[in-house]
Amino acid sequence: MNEQNRRVALVTGGSRGIGLGVAKCLAAAEFDVVINGRRAADDVAEALAELESLGAATLYCQADIGNLEDHARMLSEIRDRLGRLDVLVNNAGVAPDVRSDLLEATPDSFDRLITINLRGPYFLTQAAAKWMIEQRQADAEFQAAIINVSSVSATEASINRGDYCISKAGVAMATQLWAARLGEYGIPVFEIRPGVIRTDMTAGVTDKYDKMLAEGLTVEPRWGVPEDIGRAVTVLATGQLTYATGAVLPVDGGMTVRRL
Repeated sequence: MNEQNRRVALVTGGSRGIGLGVAKCLAAAEFDVVINGRRAADDVAEALAELESLGAATLYCQADIGNLEDHARMLSEIRDRLGRLDVLVNNAGVAPDVRSDLLEATPDSFDRLITINLRGPYFLTQAAAKWMIEQRQADAEFQAAIINVSSVSATEASINRGDYCISKAGVAMATQLWAARLGEYGIPVFEIRPGVIRTDMTAGVTDKYDKMLAEGLTVEPRWGVPEDIGRAVTVLATGQLTYATGAVLPVDGGMTVRRL
């Protein structure tokens, strides 16, 4: 059990990139933090130590979000070790192994991205929501939140990675669906849409985006960083945005602002 009965957040894909930025911001906001990933525990020791230095009790759950059998095991481990789950941040996701034009796209790549980016978080939300409802029914003061990290690609078409765009558009609709379904239990569901964020996922296209940013891709002329997303998640996780379930929060430096 977490010693001070502090709120607990699960951040999928939380050992690096955007997920680690989110986890650090939540730890600084006095959450205990569970991070998930597919790497061996030894490979995430540094990330866990960093979170613990911020005062958080931590737990690492090695699991594949695309594998539904892993969901029950992961939630059971959280229940046994920390006793509660207040916030789920569906952040884990993958980019295509190869960016392919729509006319050359493969079913294998499509299936992989839908499984990990959409099907996995959709059913993890289902499982986590049932536990959150149970906690809310046992304690009227229990305050939960579910936050989906999608992408500007939910609405911005990239013809060389259609599978990624479709998976993120699905996350956008899943957010609306879960917000509608969980409203009666007082569990808000939100979506955050990152823009161009500097992570290992974007490392291979640094030159491309450096050029686009220099040419005015965004209103704020810089790369985003994981902590930009982390701060936005923390606002939602701590209940500072009320009467707003289903809200979509772009964190993209103004990339999607329509300009003449």
